[in-house]
Amino acid sequence: MSDNALHDAFFALHLGLPRQGPGSDTTTRRLLALAGPLPARPRVLDLGCGPGRSALLLAAEAGAEVTAVDLHQPFLDELTAAAGARGLGDRVRTLHADMGALSFPDGSFDLIWAESSAYVIGFDTALASWRRLLAPGGSLVLTECEWTVEEPSAEARAFWEQHYRLRTTAGNTAASVAAGYHVLGVVPQPESDWAEYYGPLAERADAADPAAPGMAEALAATRAELAVRRDHGGEYGYTGYVLRPADTRWRTREETAADVPAVREINAAAFATAEEAALVDALRADGEAWLPGLSYVAEAPDGTVAAHALITRCRVGDTPVAALAPVAVAPAYQRGGAGQAVVRAVLDAARLRGERLVLVLGHPEYYPRFGFVRASEYGIRPGFEVPDAAMMALALGSSGAVPAGTIHYPAAFGV
Repeated sequence: MSDNALHDAFFALHLGLPRQGPGSDTTTRRLLALAGPLPARPRVLDLGCGPGRSALLLAAEAGAEVTAVDLHQPFLDELTAAAGARGLGDRVRTLHADMGALSFPDGSFDLIWAESSAYVIGFDTALASWRRLLAPGGSLVLTECEWTVEEPSAEARAFWEQHYRLRTTAGNTAASVAAGYHVLGVVPQPESDWAEYYGPLAERADAADPAAPGMAEALAATRAELAVRRDHGGEYGYTGYVLRPADTRWRTREETAADVPAVREINAAAFATAEEAALVDALRADGEAWLPGLSYVAEAPDGTVAAHALITRCRVGDTPVAALAPVAVAPAYQRGGAGQAVVRAVLDAARLRGERLVLVLGHPEYYPRFGFVRASEYGIRPGFEVPDAAMMALALGSSGAVPAGTIHYPAAFGV
């Protein structure tokens, strides 16, 4: 049997299926919402688009101009026909190309989308090679198969190690930050997303003719994959990542002892009173409240400290969570992006150290851009009077319920 026969049998088995990987319209919409505001007619690059389920949704619901890329021309033909039938022919352009060798100019797209496809070139390679294609403020959305347990079984490892080396959510999150991205959201895909892919695939396999050239081998590989999912599906899953390149104008880093005077000065200058500067000093002296590694600064081009953001320990009921406060920007650098850069950096650091929830009491027009929502949506409320819109929460954990109850701040906050 030739490799071409197996290749042709594999694609014959998959042609016409609604999806070529685990996913759903619900997950696509959730990832899109986390990507933040988009231009009125965003330029979207859908890589490894397959038959284009996501491309069609992005064109229809986000008003996007979608460039859909795949190496299998029959998938692109399916997408072209579907776009025309839905009146989206002017919004979806297909391109037969290799996602690992793209020739688009830098900054060509407002959103890059890759559901169940980045593995073709590898997660790290995708992060590195696609970043240049994003316009300022653009986002990268991709889904990745990863371990959902710390110690997968030997059977699950044996299957995956012959195909693709999986990491955990923590590993892929760390890789994203190391590659120069901020993490806007992490979305574990539900089991129903697998059913949307594997259900039609299993039906197709049952109906296939094993006597066709290469089909017996293609069916054996497909049924082995389905069996591993059936027997070990609790050990791995797909997770969606919504990422945005860090603002290179501002170098962000953990505070050092040498930064303490500058941090005090910035907090004193940024607020009407010296209370915030005193609050930072008091929190730094509180061993229960202070979280090492979660006091961050942004440097101006000349190396001086331009902004500061602090996350410390608080509680919701009896559950330890985190509080973002204060955030301060030197007056000379306000409204220039330094504040956003340092907030995103300290939130990344909190995510990497395993914090699940961050609270903030602040301007309701400012903090939602980082993903914060009203804390009351989670059943979380402060023990003092404050406008509901001003008390906000951001869930960082990729799984598990968010605790509900009353917020208890460290004594230094005086509330």
